Amino acid sequence: MVAKRIVPCLDVKDGRVVKGVQFVNLQDAGDPVELAAFYDKAGADELVFLDITASFEGRETMVEVARRTAKEVFIPFIIGGGIGTIDQIRNILKAGADKVSLNTPAVENPALIKEGARIFGSQCIVVAIDARWNEEKQDWDVYTHGGRKVTGLSAVEWAARVEELGAGEILLTSMNADGGRDGFDIPLNRAVAEKVSIPVIASGGAGTMEHFAQVLTEGKADAALAASVFHYRHFEISELKKYLNQQSVEVRII
Repeated sequence: MVAKRIVPCLDVKDGRVVKGVQFVNLQDAGDPVELAAFYDKAGADELVFLDITASFEGRETMVEVARRTAKEVFIPFIIGGGIGTIDQIRNILKAGADKVSLNTPAVENPALIKEGARIFGSQCIVVAIDARWNEEKQDWDVYTHGGRKVTGLSAVEWAARVEELGAGEILLTSMNADGGRDGFDIPLNRAVAEKVSIPVIASGGAGTMEHFAQVLTEGKADAALAASVFHYRHFEISELKKYLNQQSVEVRII
């Protein structure tokens, strides 16, 4: 059995880590590279940096973050946010990132997934899916542009499509649950995980250690991502892993 992964997420704006609720009311949470080094030592399995400014200046900032982080940490890390060309993917990977996360550009230009996987390998291409439940359709809609634009795509069907195109992993965020700390969206994660054979990173809603156990078992996620519970030290990663181990969830213990 492959060990489940615990993944701190660092949302980066203007070179600083920020945290909000449902993508708004952002508060400063520290320096990204300092936090990355802390999480590396704390037992995280992987890190995700998301540039939420998605501007040209943001791209250059994130290349520098990748370069600095690669010198400080030994675990894999993903960088995403507005990466929309093969050259941008190349620059981020050359700077030291292990993977890139594609969201809005992947929806607008699905060929980018295929081309990126062909050139750099599927293992480098993560597709981020921001999903919100649509009561009328009884399905999850895919949103782009930082959760501001609904696409009309079904999150489950889009997940299957990105796997076909060559994505090596899916970063799945429940917009309904994001920042609420009331638990991951179990039905969403399970629906996507059962549809695809590539790993699914669950994101949005972590508040307790029980929530992690639930999404990694009932939700069938391969990894669980969180931000505020780690940034504000609600519990340590080592505590979480010990708890998961006790719940018969296989994790890497350092």
